[in-house]
Amino acid sequence: MDYKNGKWAKKILDMQYEDGSWGYFHTLHTHEKKLPITTEQALTRLEILGFTFEDKPIKKAVKYMQNCLTGKIPFPDREEKFKNWKIGRDFILATWIRKFTLNDNSANDIAEKWAEIINKAFSKGKYDHEIYKDTYIKTFGIKTVHENIAIFYLVSIITNLLDKNIEKHYFRYILEKDTGIYYIYGKKLSKVPENFISKETNSYLRAIELLAKFENPECKRQLKYISKWLNENKINNEWDMGKESKDGINYPLSDSWRTNENRIKDCTYRINKILENIVY
Repeated sequence: MDYKNGKWAKKILDMQYEDGSWGYFHTLHTHEKKLPITTEQALTRLEILGFTFEDKPIKKAVKYMQNCLTGKIPFPDREEKFKNWKIGRDFILATWIRKFTLNDNSANDIAEKWAEIINKAFSKGKYDHEIYKDTYIKTFGIKTVHENIAIFYLVSIITNLLDKNIEKHYFRYILEKDTGIYYIYGKKLSKVPENFISKETNSYLRAIELLAKFENPECKRQLKYISKWLNENKINNEWDMGKESKDGINYPLSDSWRTNENRIKDCTYRINKILENIVY
């Protein structure tokens, strides 16, 4: 299915700046009407629509992020009021660079540091917060620590980088965490949503799509319950998540949902991709 030539992609690409960005990166200053979307939001949507590093707009955006990460150009956002702004900023940039290419030394160096922190934190077979804090401080040289290890950026940046014997423990930790994956889904992932046709399911599947990128067979096995749940909600070999799932991020994929046919097509396409990625 090709959604890259549809109206949603065109709308985003028409807003891309010459430098490869969409204005602010992470923080949307909504009072500035000329900046209706952040670079991060644009990249999220384009990735969902099927864009990869082979596409010119993505190459352009990655180059922009690389220049921000290495200090060749300034990061566009104001400093945010949270711990270790520079570490957080570089963390975000490196995560998004690696989503589209693994051939970037600066981004890879950051990813390796985070992977080593998590490897140490789970070295006893379960999460040890004291080891995490100690390794974090030694790695970054600062005592103010990012406490949450179940956030979108961390899960993304260390995917397939952890020691294979440790990765399964981190994966289970993510699935069983009561607050899910921060920025994506705020409930325990090992428990599927009660109502399949809901906005909650949309966010839930976004978290599962992220976890499905882990290649470790032990991690894939932990997602077997997802296959069962999805197949239980299949009707005539198709899926329909209803009008409620239209959020402007994951859906719609087709130009219009005026007909049920397009909505069902989009839902079925997405869920089939998830099922393909969780097979081991």
